[in-house]
Amino acid sequence: MSRTEQLMKAKGAEGKSQGRWIALSVLVLAVLLVAVDATVLGLATPSLSEDLKPSGTQLLWIGDIYSFVIAGLLVSMGSLGDRIGRKKLLLVGAAAFGAVSVLNAYATSPEMMILARALLGVAGATLMPSTLALIRNIFHDPKERSLAIGIWGATASAGAAVGPVVGGALLQHFWWGSVFLINLPVMIVLVIVGIKLLPESKNAVAGPWDLFSVGLSLVGIIGVVYAVKQVATHGMGWEVWAAAVIGAGALYTFVRRQFTLTAPLLDMRLFRHRGFSGAVLADLLTVFGLSGLVFFLSQFLQLVQGREPLEAGLAELPAAVGAVVTGLVAGKCARKYGVRVIVTAGLAAIGVALAALTVIHKETGYPLLGAALLVVGLGAGFSFTVTADVILSSVPKEQAGSASAVSETAYELGAALGIALLGSVVTGVYQSFTAPASVSGPLVGAAHESLGGAVEAAKTLDPQTAHQMVGAAQEAFVDGLRLASGVGAAVLLATAAAAWFLLKGQELQDGIEH
Repeated sequence: MSRTEQLMKAKGAEGKSQGRWIALSVLVLAVLLVAVDATVLGLATPSLSEDLKPSGTQLLWIGDIYSFVIAGLLVSMGSLGDRIGRKKLLLVGAAAFGAVSVLNAYATSPEMMILARALLGVAGATLMPSTLALIRNIFHDPKERSLAIGIWGATASAGAAVGPVVGGALLQHFWWGSVFLINLPVMIVLVIVGIKLLPESKNAVAGPWDLFSVGLSLVGIIGVVYAVKQVATHGMGWEVWAAAVIGAGALYTFVRRQFTLTAPLLDMRLFRHRGFSGAVLADLLTVFGLSGLVFFLSQFLQLVQGREPLEAGLAELPAAVGAVVTGLVAGKCARKYGVRVIVTAGLAAIGVALAALTVIHKETGYPLLGAALLVVGLGAGFSFTVTADVILSSVPKEQAGSASAVSETAYELGAALGIALLGSVVTGVYQSFTAPASVSGPLVGAAHESLGGAVEAAKTLDPQTAHQMVGAAQEAFVDGLRLASGVGAAVLLATAAAAWFLLKGQELQDGIEH
């Protein structure tokens, strides 16, 4: 080979390498937006409630329907991307996400808002598995892929933490709809740049998309998650039993059907791989243990310690910083020390940090909270990045969409179950507080609904009674948060022990794929 040919080949390889990293920047843009959108609504809820006047049930659906639909459709959308092309699905989903964000911003009734959030969930379900699957197909060098997955995971963590900060800043200057309109310019950039830079990839022998399986997975996951959430907030009732039975029946039928199809929506044989199953289980239980903390900590910072929304959002940033730092080096550490060492250490670190939060009280200073959040982030960065890498490298490239969708579904299910079950722990302890005897029945009922309800009810009372009631409610809430942190710590430490056994002998790939 002549010197000129060598130089041309080297330049071609360099250009191709640069193209991969630019393509990655487009993919993480999509992840950032979906992650921000999952957390940004929480801060906008008070002003949205004032404007649209939803009932308590409607408000719950506005908050929940987005994650319900995403969880229910992830596997189906991951499989669809494998069939029609992941780039095509990602770009269509991004365009839909931008358009539906406008519908969310200008919703004029609670019913319209619920529908808009559901449609946003459909669009969001196309984005997450497509991004991870494209990373699997763009990066053939496993070490580069580990770094790319680290950047992907760090962006998702940062997005979830930045959501409250962005939301807080926007809500101090604009109306609640502004938290949705920020999606539009980002999605326009993503579509324009994505058309040019992203390579197409799909499974050439995937077979037809089974719509009956799509319906079963949607009904199954939504049914089960809805039942768990209802038990947490209202206890067992006939409709909860019905949702649980229908959901479990649909999931059972879905699994049985996959074994009979020549082109299944989800290849159940993936779960025979111990590393794949161990990584999925670790993801689900980690998010389960963490989600209750994340959900209630923002209320603790605002309603117990009296911080403004923006200040509360900034107070939660150490978790994102920790996740970014360890996410970027997780692959390298896993190759040096072993997959199970890094994942187990990450999970144990989160467990210890949650255990530290069992001693918090109303006046707890920020150093303890900040340090605990930083350790949570460091641990999550290690465990989530390495488990995502294990899940993707356990399957053939052609099934990358389905595999990454399983990973994402575990995340969404863990979040729903964590908020529901750990939420019921917090709510159960919280509702045990005793209001001052002079407070009327309706106000006591409102105060027992939530800490926010107690703060609102107190505004109608004389200062001394209000102080007594809010003080009692805050103490009960902190007691509940301590107990939930203890349960979360136990779950994480048990998951760390399980990961140590399930990931035995698991290694990340080293050889470049061709």
